[in-house]
Amino acid sequence: MKQTKRPINCFILVMYIIMSFSIIEFQIPQKATATELEQGVIDIVELKNNYKIGIGDILDIVTWKEADFSRENIVVRLDGKISLPLLDDIVAAGLTPLQLKKNISSLLKKFIDSPNVTVVVRSPASQRFYILGEVARTGEYPIQKELTIIQAFAMAGGFTEWATKKEIILIRKKPEGGTDVIKVDYKKLSQGKGLENNITLKADDTIIVP
Repeated sequence: MKQTKRPINCFILVMYIIMSFSIIEFQIPQKATATELEQGVIDIVELKNNYKIGIGDILDIVTWKEADFSRENIVVRLDGKISLPLLDDIVAAGLTPLQLKKNISSLLKKFIDSPNVTVVVRSPASQRFYILGEVARTGEYPIQKELTIIQAFAMAGGFTEWATKKEIILIRKKPEGGTDVIKVDYKKLSQGKGLENNITLKADDTIIVP
């Protein structure tokens, strides 16, 4: 009888643990106070909206019921700025749409009571990478989702017969200036080794296949 009870007891214990984790995972968070919301201390949208505007992106800025302060198809210039009536140049590159919305709203308070601003990224033109060298189709490619370096090779049609797959390099710009050079050994990746080097691509990455 003991041998039949033990599996049942183990099953009950496992189910208890799973239910405990489920309760912890789906607990309803406490409501934020009005002060916390005003100060942006608790801002779930900010956490989710992590897209960073880049040079070349096309934006729509809409201020509700204020056509004079609304613009479509604004291109983020090479200096990372955009221009709006009365506000002159505003830094956009490097900010999330929500951060830019807050900055514009703050500036508009000089002219409008309680401005309601929406920032839309109409075209994320800055989100591109480049692949050169011994691949079937070299060139510029869009980053439309989370994309790894292996997937980038697939987009470029794979390698030519002369490709040196062990000596691929990825050149990445640093936010503070300068570049990082990252070596990638595709042969190891294709064998399931060193998968930590299957790097997720970022805007302006350049891959060179010698």
